[in-house]
Amino acid sequence: MIPIAKPQLGEEEKQAVLEVLDSGMLAQGPRVKAFEEAFAAMCGVKYAIATSSGTTALHVALLAHGIGAGDEVITSAFTFIASANSILYTGARPVFVDIDPATFNLDPAKIEAAITPRTRAIMPVHLFGLTCDMGPIMELAAQYGLVVIEDACQAHGAEYRGRRAGSFGTGAFSLYPTKNITSAEGGMITTNDPVIDEKCRVLRQHGMRRRYYHDELGFNFRMTDVHAAIGLAQLGKLERFNAARIANAAFLNAHLTGVIPPVTPEGQRHVFHQYTVRVKGGQRDALAEHLKAHGVGSMVYYPVPIHQQTFYVNELGYDLQLPETEAAAAEVLSLPVHPALSPADLETIVAAVNSFDEV
Repeated sequence: MIPIAKPQLGEEEKQAVLEVLDSGMLAQGPRVKAFEEAFAAMCGVKYAIATSSGTTALHVALLAHGIGAGDEVITSAFTFIASANSILYTGARPVFVDIDPATFNLDPAKIEAAITPRTRAIMPVHLFGLTCDMGPIMELAAQYGLVVIEDACQAHGAEYRGRRAGSFGTGAFSLYPTKNITSAEGGMITTNDPVIDEKCRVLRQHGMRRRYYHDELGFNFRMTDVHAAIGLAQLGKLERFNAARIANAAFLNAHLTGVIPPVTPEGQRHVFHQYTVRVKGGQRDALAEHLKAHGVGSMVYYPVPIHQQTFYVNELGYDLQLPETEAAAAEVLSLPVHPALSPADLETIVAAVNSFDEV
């Protein structure tokens, strides 16, 4: 079976972990600092703050900007639930806006109508490795005095008009094993604001500025040096990994039939965390079964939009229609695009997809 994802871990990661174990410095230490500095450089920002996961990165980033009870944050319902849950953790409320059907990302033209006196932030989600249309989003944020928290958890190295994801507002990245690079588990916040940088560092470590002096309520959201060592080794491979994903996606785009391939708008660099097609005619699930029978893994991200999740409907009272989001949830299917794919794997994927029309 060709898997939908396959983490690429080698001798560099193993050696880096062994060096940390031999050093005896296992908690947040010099490897975390080095990883933060390298990650900031990759994104083209001044600061990066390592955390324990992408979810905690989003949570801390929101808190650092003072988002809390009574506030509203505009975001997408077509994403992993952690995007919206991180808003709930602060006491704020997610306000869902529909997506652009071509990109699966927030439709900037629909954001302004969702802004109310309670709106404090916009959280664009750079889904599947493609940045949102950040030009109009940043213009709206400036016009209304809103914070921008980029959910870049799937967009390591993605670009919009020459700028990296995570460099427009305050960024949040995931380093989960299936992402474009991993630290086994972890997250990263990016910012150019020294006040936000300092606030994030305090929040992730029990509210401490000095050891055992707790100035405010904080959390244990730290990254260990073991995880940072893996992440630092992975970061050195990010461009190679992304180049392979982009090349694999180009091959699939050129050869697949019967499905609608993903798009890359002009001026953007899609790094294909997922290669996600649309399958019309209610045939998505049948295609997934067909691929499985032919040895090709696939996955539906995400079959139930957040505004239709049981907790959001029953406990939080969400009752709205997002037609493009709901249509995408019924039609999307992600195919393997990871760097471990061989030319033969790509041929197998194409043959399996294209043969579905013959069934």
